[in-house]
Amino acid sequence: MGKNKLAKFDDMAGYPHVFQYPFATLQEKGFELKGHWHERFFKNDNPIVLELGCGKGEYTVGLGKLFPNKNFIGVDIKGARMWTGAKESLEAGMTNVAFLRTSIELIAHFFAAGEVAEIWLTFPDPQMKKVNKRLTSTRFMKMYREILAGDGIVHLKTDSNFMYTYTSEMVKANRYPVLFSNDDLYHSGLTDDILSIKTYYEQQWLDRGLTIKYIKFVCEEREELVEPEVEIEYDPYRSFNRSKRSALASGK
Repeated sequence: MGKNKLAKFDDMAGYPHVFQYPFATLQEKGFELKGHWHERFFKNDNPIVLELGCGKGEYTVGLGKLFPNKNFIGVDIKGARMWTGAKESLEAGMTNVAFLRTSIELIAHFFAAGEVAEIWLTFPDPQMKKVNKRLTSTRFMKMYREILAGDGIVHLKTDSNFMYTYTSEMVKANRYPVLFSNDDLYHSGLTDDILSIKTYYEQQWLDRGLTIKYIKFVCEEREELVEPEVEIEYDPYRSFNRSKRSALASGK
């Protein structure tokens, strides 16, 4: 591990709004804020919104600034990345933003049933060959359902036509209510303040002429979930900074 990463980890260790829990500690002691984020940390009853695979935390911080009446938590396994958003939010004195360093697969260890109102997935790796690692697969929908409120919302913003098409088909196959969907967001005339927040790599993709897709749906309770049976053409490119890694890391 480079000295720069170590310095960032050391710096974040003193941040009151950053939580880093090794799995061994989680197994032994659990997480004390699970089910108590509102009263013990945020000190309010405002909705909790997660950004899973938050990378540098641009969305977590950007949404926190736009919506002071909501609480935002950026989640990522890559601690050196989230340092950027953690530092910015700390220096800005933001009280509605936090960061959690963990694998997305462990998310139910940190939040109680119904504790989360919304989930954002911003440019995750589409994992075209590995359905079980795809962050909008039915496997992950089951995980999200464990912590989402009854009318909990999932947002996906992506440059990947594969990811957008797969997610749209998954939503259709499981009859999830779609609140909004568009396959060319920035040429639709429908862009609002929320969708205008851009990550560093998103701007790079836009500069390359790639279209940005977005879908917002309600992740309702289902007795059974089914994977869509549809052939989807693979993306003909690999996005900036996207390697053959697990979807549990950030897609940015």
